[in-house]
Amino acid sequence: MTQLHIIFLGTGGSWPTVKRNVSSVAVKRGSEIILFDCGEGTQRQFQHSNLSYMQISKIFISHFHGDHFLGLPGLIQTMQLNDRDRPLHIYGPVGMKELTNQILSLGYFRPSYRIIAHDLINGQEVKFEGYSISTLMVNHNVPTFCYCLKEHERPGKFNKAKALKLGIPEGPLFSKLQNGQTITLSTGKKITPHMVLGPSRKGRRIVISGDTKPCDQIIAFSKGADILIHEATFDSQLEDIARGYGHTTATQAAEIARKAKVEKLFLVHISPRYLDFRILEDEARSEFIHSYVAKDFQEIEVKLKK
Repeated sequence: MTQLHIIFLGTGGSWPTVKRNVSSVAVKRGSEIILFDCGEGTQRQFQHSNLSYMQISKIFISHFHGDHFLGLPGLIQTMQLNDRDRPLHIYGPVGMKELTNQILSLGYFRPSYRIIAHDLINGQEVKFEGYSISTLMVNHNVPTFCYCLKEHERPGKFNKAKALKLGIPEGPLFSKLQNGQTITLSTGKKITPHMVLGPSRKGRRIVISGDTKPCDQIIAFSKGADILIHEATFDSQLEDIARGYGHTTATQAAEIARKAKVEKLFLVHISPRYLDFRILEDEARSEFIHSYVAKDFQEIEVKLKK
């Protein structure tokens, strides 16, 4: 079983404060770290966490506002100073390749490891071993992606009693069937996995909004997700200001979570004006009870459903 953890490295918006750094969320899947956004100071946030930035395999940038990408130059150079030798992939909206080239030309720095940038388009799905990451263009004042990390479906539960009744001896043949292989018994009888496995089981899903006004597309995009991480820059009394800057209130984010029927909602991109986050959390919970304002360095495990 591959463990899946979310670590919030930066939960604030606009600029760093004493309590919150700017946007960055790490998803640790097994030994791999996938980073979503990389605001300034993210490399130091790693050093205050239990994570190693050397385990980052991929970085997904939601958009090109500074509080979401300005940590890239320092993080890239720090990796080199720690002798990174494996490739780093960076994904983002169209312009990611150009921006990466600009970052790599700053000062006298030249990377000694491969950095591969990818421009993504709306609706694109990038497939990896065991999971994929899809894009959704949301409603901010610059091109901005919402991302969905979706694990592949898992085989159904193995029916041991049925397998034994079919004459399959315990041992390696059980494992082959569980891994989706067809086997042949000594009698010549072929056994396919569907004969001993139940219905396939859905993998885990994590959706990360990026900066956005409320938009119906996110509801469909995050339908039934295990975790929705959604920006909630302001409270509902500042809804007009939120709309003007292309942001969402805590109540609006909770409405999206409720309509999408997600399991849990974590609010991020909190405005520096909020010294007491409970204003936002209480507001969200009045709409969707499983709402939480994320804190820097908070870690949650996303467990597999049985």
